[in-house]
Amino acid sequence: MMQERNAQRMDRDGMKVAVLSDTHNLLRPQVAALLGTCDAVIHAGDIGSLQLMDAVREAAGQEAPAFFVRGNNDGEWAEGLPESLCFTLGGISFFLVHKKKDIPEKLEGVQVIVYGHSHKYTQEEKAGRLWLNPGSCGKRRFNQEITMAFLYLGKGHVQVERVDLPAEPVSVRGKRDLDKREDEKDCRIPEDNLLSAIEGIFRRMDRGWKIERISREMKLDADFVEQVCRIRVTHPGVSAEGIMDKIEVNRQTGAC
Repeated sequence: MMQERNAQRMDRDGMKVAVLSDTHNLLRPQVAALLGTCDAVIHAGDIGSLQLMDAVREAAGQEAPAFFVRGNNDGEWAEGLPESLCFTLGGISFFLVHKKKDIPEKLEGVQVIVYGHSHKYTQEEKAGRLWLNPGSCGKRRFNQEITMAFLYLGKGHVQVERVDLPAEPVSVRGKRDLDKREDEKDCRIPEDNLLSAIEGIFRRMDRGWKIERISREMKLDADFVEQVCRIRVTHPGVSAEGIMDKIEVNRQTGAC
């Protein structure tokens, strides 16, 4: 579903626009403070709740236009939100959607495409059009960076500023000593052979191993192991290849 909206340009030269995505019901204080410096807000989905939407609007100020689309993790509360949105800010035409794969092949007149979902910052220009994924500035997944972006709009031009936010200290589940915390620094998400790692997790699940033990023994990120285990439990009979398709991270391309 596509909707069109127009936002009136502020009565001054240029606009500063905050672009964020995948907050998953977490508005960090640093993000809220940054929103207060902007003239408008764009959110590319996986918002988390109506309360989070209200918090974003409040942080930006009631007069700042705010644009939201529904993400794949936004539940029944978000049924009234569009899946995609066309609008104009500062004389620049935008197309907003959550998943990159849902972007139409033909978008006449659109100058900026904003999307999310992968939690990975991506900025590129194709045929004179800006494609921007601001990454995630909400709940951190795996070891990915926490990012958002600013757009500066003026006289038909767009400037992009990537914003990197500090990561919170890694939380440690359960009671662990300092040596185990040091061991966690070596934990990773498999880059080269994701399928082999998932199959290894399967074998250890079948032996009754717990997530922490699998993570420790295989030296894998605990959140990654937990996601694989959860998908296998909630989707009986799913294959390792099937889990690769469901995991919201593409290790090779960063595509949505």
